[in-house]
Amino acid sequence: MTELVLKVPVAAPAGTTWAALTDWTRQGEWMLGTSVRVTSGDGRGVGSTLAAFTGAGPLGFTDTMRITDWEPPTRCAVLHTGKVVRGTGEFLVEPVTEWTSEFVWVERLDLPLGVVGRLGWPLVRPAFTWGVRRSLEKFARFAEAYAR
Repeated sequence: MTELVLKVPVAAPAGTTWAALTDWTRQGEWMLGTSVRVTSGDGRGVGSTLAAFTGAGPLGFTDTMRITDWEPPTRCAVLHTGKVVRGTGEFLVEPVTEWTSEFVWVERLDLPLGVVGRLGWPLVRPAFTWGVRRSLEKFARFAEAYAR
């Protein structure tokens, strides 16, 4: 199991940041190479499921998730249930002031491919981290414009 924690400041209140974050079908507007759809439930509570395709054209993979905790407007936890991505994720919105917040992305991943995955992770991690970091920077701009 490996853990990745990334944070980004957002010049928007926590409620707005939460609303932007949990607008699952628009996640592709800020998450690099990803489109998300709600596959069961309404995407707004425990038990709802999501499918996130990451890639370009036919090349990529689908990350399926089930929401395991739902604590608006501060925390959503998911269980990754796919063949490639397994483990847990958390989306945290932390109020900083009345008008600003911080978005925290946490992944605890069970790496695929056994020993090959564990040996390859140090090589892949910088690119993965870079992609998520860029996406979170784009998310901050998305959230800041969300309520307008």
